[in-house]
Amino acid sequence: MTNETNDGGKQDSKRENRRYVPHLAEFYFKPTHDWSAADAERLYQRTENVRDDLKLDTVFFEDCITGMREVPKGGVDLVIADPPFGIEFDGKSGAYNRDGNLVVDGYEEIDGDYPAFSESWIGEAARLLKRTGSMYIFSGWNNLEFVLRGARLAGLHLLNHLVWQYQFGVFTKRRFVSSHYHILLLVKDEDNYFFNKLENYPQDVWRIKRSYRAGQSKNSTKLPLKLVQKCIDYSSAPGHIVLDPFMGNGTTAVAAKGAWRHFIGFEMNLQMEELMASNLAKVRPGQFYTPYSTRLPSIEALAKKYPKAYREYLKRENQKDKE
Repeated sequence: MTNETNDGGKQDSKRENRRYVPHLAEFYFKPTHDWSAADAERLYQRTENVRDDLKLDTVFFEDCITGMREVPKGGVDLVIADPPFGIEFDGKSGAYNRDGNLVVDGYEEIDGDYPAFSESWIGEAARLLKRTGSMYIFSGWNNLEFVLRGARLAGLHLLNHLVWQYQFGVFTKRRFVSSHYHILLLVKDEDNYFFNKLENYPQDVWRIKRSYRAGQSKNSTKLPLKLVQKCIDYSSAPGHIVLDPFMGNGTTAVAAKGAWRHFIGFEMNLQMEELMASNLAKVRPGQFYTPYSTRLPSIEALAKKYPKAYREYLKRENQKDKE
């Protein structure tokens, strides 16, 4: 009789511990993968030695479709691409709230068959991906259907349709202001791809401010460094190889270098070579990297934000100590 009562008490305790408490999971969350700074550097150096055939950490100033055909297949872990959107845009208009004199000349939009362009570059980029690789494609809404079609024809699977919301859009009179980009997260094998979950509840709307560099030269289109870093952090590991077919300012190269990743890139605008080299020279390998667990909120910070969940966390931890 006594044993039955004790067992019942244990079962009640287990049921109590299993009950859902909002935000409690935040106190127990750990990244899927993590590396110390020393381990991250070791992985970076090791990859550099075995992948000389890929000419790592190089930007080729040529058409990416032609250039990618010369790259050995299946050696790239991650593709981050911000292709021309196929609209009338040079980034110099006063509507974009920037000094056109600081925008480097030479940016070219796609004039003609955007569907064929999308199929060609996405097909080549997909060929270079490893089986476990991923691809982020930035797109406006105008030609999104052709980007989706190009990805489908390349055999890629749409894992997420993300939205990047930024703080500035061009003023409109008779329609809503566009203040977002589409970001397609595509994978080669939907059952086997690398994804490092770095927060307990990662949402598919990313609110990251555009970066403005007053008085500094720039390409007509420039993604925020934080935005590119987020793609790299979630979908690659130290030592992995990141490809950017439309390198522009070199933001992907800078983000990769600073995170102990290698890069390969293409850029048609020769006038960007000096600016890109300058941007890269300012960054040391691994400069931005810190172990992912150190980036999570502390228990103290979570306690202030979620006091009810914190009380439950303490209760359960005390129960563990007693057991």
